[in-house]
Amino acid sequence: MNLPESAERAFDSHDAFERAGDEFALTTTAFDGTVTASETDDWAHRYVLTVRAPMLSAAVEGDVGPAVEDGWFDTFSLRLEDAPGAVRDDVELAELDVHELDGDAVAVFEFEWGNADRAPAIAKALAEYVEGTYMEGIVPGYDYTEPVASMLSQASQGEAGSGTPL
Repeated sequence: MNLPESAERAFDSHDAFERAGDEFALTTTAFDGTVTASETDDWAHRYVLTVRAPMLSAAVEGDVGPAVEDGWFDTFSLRLEDAPGAVRDDVELAELDVHELDGDAVAVFEFEWGNADRAPAIAKALAEYVEGTYMEGIVPGYDYTEPVASMLSQASQGEAGSGTPL
């Protein structure tokens, strides 16, 4: 896949992304986030952001009942529909797909954007929304594994002394 030059340049110069073959990996979140870009028939580029977060059962020690897991996943999926509201730009998603794959909740956001220089910030905001939504959906009473355990610890300590602790 050939990345559009302007998108490639924008993601290469953004501090939050690293080149990973034909994708750009987001380095500022605990969950795996990657972005690809492609040409369209229009002046805008098409961007596809994929964020992989562990399913509840993959993030805890012990068992999670199917009703709890299903309810958690349904709520997580519904909340991600509001992700464009977290972006400072008026982004309309061409597609949002949230599905389970190999123990991960995978969110795929597809959008078109004409200004390649803004696209990395949009993708980053969407990925951060996924992470924040995930953390809001933490079910109490479980012992969480990494990376969720560290994320909970940072949140409860008000990361670096700032913010409101959990």
